[in-house]
Amino acid sequence: MNSPLRLALALCASLVLGFPCTNATAADPTSPASAIHGFRFEFPCKDPMPENPKEGADGASGLVTGDPKTTDNFTVKRTFGGEPGKRYKVRLRFRGVVEPMMYKDGQQVGEYFYVGGEKDNATYNIYQISVSSPKSHFFLNRQDKVGHKIFTIDYTQTIEIDGGAEVTFHGDGQNGRMITNFKKLVVPDIAPAPLPFNGQFIQVDVLEVK
Repeated sequence: MNSPLRLALALCASLVLGFPCTNATAADPTSPASAIHGFRFEFPCKDPMPENPKEGADGASGLVTGDPKTTDNFTVKRTFGGEPGKRYKVRLRFRGVVEPMMYKDGQQVGEYFYVGGEKDNATYNIYQISVSSPKSHFFLNRQDKVGHKIFTIDYTQTIEIDGGAEVTFHGDGQNGRMITNFKKLVVPDIAPAPLPFNGQFIQVDVLEVK
């Protein structure tokens, strides 16, 4: 039996027996999640990283192009693939260097992930993913309190996305300032490793689609 036919029969069998259809290669351009795989939130610092950064230092955001209260942000929209009418479970991995942010009126899941709700502070950086269908949004850097600290994250969460839905990545520094990477933290295997990123970032990688 040739391999394409064997693969087709195996897929049919999995459907009949009720096994989940899994796309484990999200980086494949044919994957429903290829448009969102590898997306990167970035808040670069305006000024070069000093040789010996000051503990707890903040700095100017490199995103600002005018009023720091209205231009320290970005929004990127991507279209999720797949078949309309089908709902997919998408397991995401979040890695980066971030400052803390508080959120409210939603649900905390794990240490950093927050489902629904809204911001609960007017000055710290917001990392948000929104899905048009099923309508939902998520925050990525939840903490119990804000402060002049910087830390790395590396965790996974599964969200649901309908075929053809719009996925929006939104970052908002709110005031033109940010906690710098004063600890020179590095996330292994994520650029610019082994060098520290001059600012903050979160890379979003798709691990699995069902």
